[in-house]
Amino acid sequence: MSTTYHNYIGGKWIPSETNETYASINPANTEEVLGYFQQSNEADVDRAISAAEQAFASWSQTAAPKRGDVIFNLILLLEKHKSELAELITKEVGKSLREATGEVNKTIEAMKQFSGEATRMTGETIPSHDHNVFGYTIREPLGVVGVIAPYNFPLGIGIWKIAPAIIAGNTVIFKPASNTSLISVKLIELFTEAGVPKGVINMVTGPGGVIGNAIGHHPKIKAVSFTGSTDVGLALGKAVTSRGAKMQAEMGGKNPSIILEDANLDEVVENIVISSFLDNGQRCTGTSRVIVLQSIAEELIEKLVARLKKLKIDDGFTTGVDNGPVIDENQLNTYKHYVQSALDEGAKLEFGGKQLMENGLDKGYFVAPTIFSQVTEEMTIYREEIFGPVIGITAVDNYEEAITLANDNEFGLSSTIYTNDLQKSFDFIRRIESGVTHVNIPSNYFENQYPFGGKKASSIGPREQGSTALDFWTDYKTVYIKA
Repeated sequence: MSTTYHNYIGGKWIPSETNETYASINPANTEEVLGYFQQSNEADVDRAISAAEQAFASWSQTAAPKRGDVIFNLILLLEKHKSELAELITKEVGKSLREATGEVNKTIEAMKQFSGEATRMTGETIPSHDHNVFGYTIREPLGVVGVIAPYNFPLGIGIWKIAPAIIAGNTVIFKPASNTSLISVKLIELFTEAGVPKGVINMVTGPGGVIGNAIGHHPKIKAVSFTGSTDVGLALGKAVTSRGAKMQAEMGGKNPSIILEDANLDEVVENIVISSFLDNGQRCTGTSRVIVLQSIAEELIEKLVARLKKLKIDDGFTTGVDNGPVIDENQLNTYKHYVQSALDEGAKLEFGGKQLMENGLDKGYFVAPTIFSQVTEEMTIYREEIFGPVIGITAVDNYEEAITLANDNEFGLSSTIYTNDLQKSFDFIRRIESGVTHVNIPSNYFENQYPFGGKKASSIGPREQGSTALDFWTDYKTVYIKA
């Protein structure tokens, strides 16, 4: 019998006004229900906002270093529960236990960074034209804010949005992805055990079209941080900014990797596996466009196919597994749609392109890592984000053609180039239109102490993480004093 979980509002677990629930399913075995969660509505969001408003008065006046103590406590709890958290992620998202453990480790690294930000919420002292005037700036919290998190890194992204928000003194309405509601319940339990007062973090589960829309339009929500699809992010951004609130969105990517003749192809292949295929390509910074010089294209394809044949696809708890299932039936159908689209438009299928059904995999949403070659810039597979383990390979004659194609896309999140040519590396860094870029490193590589975000249709608003993490969550006040 599966447990029914409630919303977390004002320090209490309470049922939704709707008295309706939805199930979270194990994507490796769709017969296993992991729990039932509240299918909330606008009234539940209103209740959460009221609780957050009440908590704001006290929390915003708590000394910033004391707010940071909560994050320090959270680090210890994440370490203590690392195995349990990784197992929950594997069970609910489908990723391998190895990759799930990596997510927990990255979350711990991020909290080590954020725990110190509470003592770095600095302003400026600026000389005045009047020697009798002392002028300076301070940073203040915004009020009640919204956090809308995706399914692909449900622990990591949820926490690294919430942590800077509360360090800055805000109170939070958290809406997790519906298909990762169980790990989100655990996230709330950890924050509570770490010492977050009641009402400072509130969680409301339910459909994005209802809960996300209510958060986006509510006049008392002063800022919204969102990670998800570009279509949803842009629509939400219009709703938020049209009423004068702040919006931060990390959205889609169609990230290119350029491979030049002098690259070490064996290393390139391993890096493409990491950036394109592990976690089933369900990473916004993963490589999906491979742009390679014609002279080495055939060799690269041969090496990639040989490497993909060695990947182990199975339940994420299986020893030595590389990939588990994709997250749900919708993502499975998205994968199938883009595979068929590529075939219909003339791309050549080199490997994969099918749902995996043998050896008990028919119980889950398992798919083969997939390579298409002869992909042109007019094809749908070249243009649109798939968020699955699919790459399109485009062969070009020279570097200039490669970088032109790399920039020919509406997205601009991440990128990488593989070469030992220092001059071309720096030329690429200057010219590539992406918020994050790399040289001889997978396109999904990141460290939390650096700012993160994209260009073009990939991002809205200030960067997340790093030294800029608090920028979005605070306002500046300028002070003039004359004695």
